Amino acid sequence: MIISIGNDHAGPEYKKAIVKYLEVNEHIVINHGTDTFESVDYPDFGHPVAYDVESGKAELGIVICGSGNGIAMTANKHQGVRAALCWTKEIAQLAREHNDANVISIPARFTSIEQAVEMVHTFLTTAFEGGRHDRRVQKIACK
Repeated sequence: MIISIGNDHAGPEYKKAIVKYLEVNEHIVINHGTDTFESVDYPDFGHPVAYDVESGKAELGIVICGSGNGIAMTANKHQGVRAALCWTKEIAQLAREHNDANVISIPARFTSIEQAVEMVHTFLTTAFEGGRHDRRVQKIACK
């Protein structure tokens, strides 16, 4: 699977651990994130991930910032993106099963690196249930 990842200054260590997990599991990673803790603007890293997912260059995306909110809001400006802010693996599972989320947003200041990797694993290995959820997902995007 091709996965696009982006992060601001709150997430370099998270990104490093997640990329390691992805590469060990033979995923291809497109890296848009910063590798430093020097203050940067999260939209500069969220938009490229959203473009990759929206265009089909990547199958799924991962975005990371301090709260997870700003970068999720950024990604969700793209019509083809459904970014879900997740802080547990159960929420990551439901985001995929019920909402067909294609980007996971991780709040680095509120989860551990181990939790983040576990959420990514769950996100990548959970399928959309479809059915009644498909009708709802089709109503999300503005037309």
